Amino acid sequence: MSFIPVVGKPIKKQLEDREEKILSPLAALNKNSSGRKVQEEEDVPDIRLPFQRDRDRITHSKTFRRLKHKTQVFLAPSGDHYRTRLTHVLEVSQIARTVASALCLNETLTEAIALGHDLGHTPFGHAGEATLNELHPGGFRHYAHSLRVVDFLENNGKGLNLTFEVRDGIVKHSKGQGDILPKDKSKIAVTLEGQVVRLADIIAYVNHDLDDAVRAGILKEKDVPGGIKKIIGDRHSKRIEAMVRDLIVETMTANDGNLNISEDMLEAITDLRTFLYDNVYTYYKVHAEFEKAQRIIRDLYSYFMENGLIRLREEKRVGESRDEWADGKVAHRKVCDYIAGMTDRYALSIYELIFLPESWKVR
Repeated sequence: MSFIPVVGKPIKKQLEDREEKILSPLAALNKNSSGRKVQEEEDVPDIRLPFQRDRDRITHSKTFRRLKHKTQVFLAPSGDHYRTRLTHVLEVSQIARTVASALCLNETLTEAIALGHDLGHTPFGHAGEATLNELHPGGFRHYAHSLRVVDFLENNGKGLNLTFEVRDGIVKHSKGQGDILPKDKSKIAVTLEGQVVRLADIIAYVNHDLDDAVRAGILKEKDVPGGIKKIIGDRHSKRIEAMVRDLIVETMTANDGNLNISEDMLEAITDLRTFLYDNVYTYYKVHAEFEKAQRIIRDLYSYFMENGLIRLREEKRVGESRDEWADGKVAHRKVCDYIAGMTDRYALSIYELIFLPESWKVR
């Protein structure tokens, strides 16, 4: 079936017609979107569908650009080939789009969710998240903060005003060490595209974290248990291909409106995740660096609560009056938002500015 653009017919209408004819009945169509929190007037003539606009808003956001300087697993690695939070979301996007394309789901919606799913991550990876969760009275979860970023913090407090489907996929992408395929439908996205991103996220990180751990010398390929390698393979590319293929084939075979993974593959992914938690994420050198990072976050948080926010701007201190901190709840919220938005190197620079003495400059 070929689709040739028609001159004179609105491009948006042509794109909507194309979606309806090509995509699966289970796919989320742009024309059926639940819409945005704030209704917007469309560009005339509009050449992008809502999910395309969402994807573009995310990739053009400042928060997205900052992901390149945020830790995935290894803090400030000396090598250039270790993953950052930005390369992680790009790998998630690639895997998710492959699955969505094979299942005839909405690839653009899938991409938008994947690119936006980690916007709320803190500096220093999960060490920063755990620390803010301890310090902020309301707790802290990166997936909830990702939604706060796109709803409020981005665009100078106006947010990105994304569609419901993208926002829902972002806030429900995380699983931690919970079930990979939870039976509780309230814990997963309402769209299959959002559910695909959830699975692509774990497929991406168990594979690239293992790859980085081998590169770092923490593990050797032979350390991966034989039972796991028997199912998923013994090379990085083979492992990803095996997981993605299994997800696609099992979902097509079941044809029950849900994503499906074979029991053997589900067990292998779960075991690999456990193996990484036991041998990488809690490895003493990684853990020691995380403890240093947590100390930095705690010191900055305490200082900002006492003195207001300080930003680096042309090597000068720019602070907020302590009088503005009268409402403790507001102060905690501002400090938490500020620290969560920092990159690793910005947090280190602020820490140095506040806590380390400067050498005396003699003219």
